[in-house]
Amino acid sequence: MGAIMKLGVNIDHIATLRNARGGVEPDVLEGAKICIANGGDSITTHLREDRRHIKDNDVKLVRTEVKTKLNLEMAMTDEMQSIALTVLPDAVCIVPEKRQEVTTEGGLDIAGQLQRGVEFVKPLVEKGIEVSLFIDPDLKQVEAAYKTGAQFIELHTGTYSNAFGTADEEKAFQDLKKATGYAHSLGLKVNAGHGLNYENVRRMHEIEGLYELNIGHSIISRAVFVGLAQAVREMKELVK
Repeated sequence: MGAIMKLGVNIDHIATLRNARGGVEPDVLEGAKICIANGGDSITTHLREDRRHIKDNDVKLVRTEVKTKLNLEMAMTDEMQSIALTVLPDAVCIVPEKRQEVTTEGGLDIAGQLQRGVEFVKPLVEKGIEVSLFIDPDLKQVEAAYKTGAQFIELHTGTYSNAFGTADEEKAFQDLKKATGYAHSLGLKVNAGHGLNYENVRRMHEIEGLYELNIGHSIISRAVFVGLAQAVREMKELVK
């Protein structure tokens, strides 16, 4: 029996709801505290370049007010690197970002920008930040991620999540499994996330050695009906 998988709760869409009216409700900081009190192991926030949900102050407040691991998702830009080196989250996850996308579509092509990746990762690691690269389960991308000096990868589970319950599910799942095995052989730790929900998350237990699952939209959606505390507790049970 391997180590128990951890649950990282992405609170971006608490901020989406708040920003819909431009006020202060629901309170992002209060949401983060509820997530941790009910079994979340860490809090993930994606500070997008256009600040469409999480704002800079949200990140600072969670960093200072919530006694837990903060994982900052961010694009590979000089601005975001500077913010990370100032706020000093426990971890960063470097993701691709296109302004017009609704949500992150696919993994980062780190193999196509390896030198930039090496230069970007180095100062973060030197500051004691765990660095993860959000990549598709592609062995070429896993190898490139390793070469940057990052300690983690986060596998993009979107293809698997979309294929769940269809004829394409098994191939997508096996791709995740193979990429995880290869990453471990290189000494990388492996997280996973994107599109995971209360149904498809169950199969993650079949992948040996996943460290943490980052889940947001599904938990916040469930919270609309049962409350945030219960939604986090239910997902924590499934992840455990």
